[in-house]
Amino acid sequence: MKRHEFLRGLHKATANRNYLEIGVNDGRSLALSRVPSIAIDPAFKVVSEIRCDVHLAKATSDDFFARDNPLAHLRGGRHPLRNLARNRSPLGYWKRTTLDLSFIDGMHLFEYALRDFINIEKHADWASVIVFDDMLPRNVDEAARDRHTDAWTGDVYKLIEILQRHRPDLVTVLVDTAPTGQLVVFGADPYNTVLKDRYDDIVAEFEAPDPQKVPESVLGRTTAVKPEDFLGAGFWKPLAASRNRGTGRSRGWEPLRRALAPYAAGR
Repeated sequence: MKRHEFLRGLHKATANRNYLEIGVNDGRSLALSRVPSIAIDPAFKVVSEIRCDVHLAKATSDDFFARDNPLAHLRGGRHPLRNLARNRSPLGYWKRTTLDLSFIDGMHLFEYALRDFINIEKHADWASVIVFDDMLPRNVDEAARDRHTDAWTGDVYKLIEILQRHRPDLVTVLVDTAPTGQLVVFGADPYNTVLKDRYDDIVAEFEAPDPQKVPESVLGRTTAVKPEDFLGAGFWKPLAASRNRGTGRSRGWEPLRRALAPYAAGR
């Protein structure tokens, strides 16, 4: 299954009410959204037809999240009927905006992807679904920090180990999509500051000159699950139902964690 087919399946499985994307490029992934969306890219060149209510921000993700109220577009106006007409919560203006589905496909260096996750997590919760692209390079050349190939993942694959080591409270699932895999993250906690607090130390430890030492488990995709199996799992409907009911982390997260166990990257 190719990446955009998998993303289309995620939009359906998560029944997401909103969407955020970092790294728009030509708009092929953004074109899959049918809900209020935010798309961020300093140099987008959209050529695909976009069929959603979107805030298209020409900015770096760091600059975007440094704005006051960066998710204002997803909150909508004060009038409840106006929000309902735009597929938003009628009380959205007064409620905290929580991201349902986010896709990180920005700069292909692990420190940038890590900052993107930190910024997104501030606006997420346990029922949010966060996806990293290009997590399974097919060879060492594709994984180089200094790009010298047409197909390029960079070293964002390092987020697999970084999240498993520093955020064991999360559940990460590697998905064997074509061409270069994806990592899906569950259990976000907006109050957790571990990654922010340890950011400089993490970067100092994981930054290395080319050629990168890509783990055999990454190159061989030994812990990646089949996308068809993952999208067909039974936890998606209960996840969406709990999210829509506003179920708290104390009640909702542990059942979801148990349901995710067969798919988890560190299983």
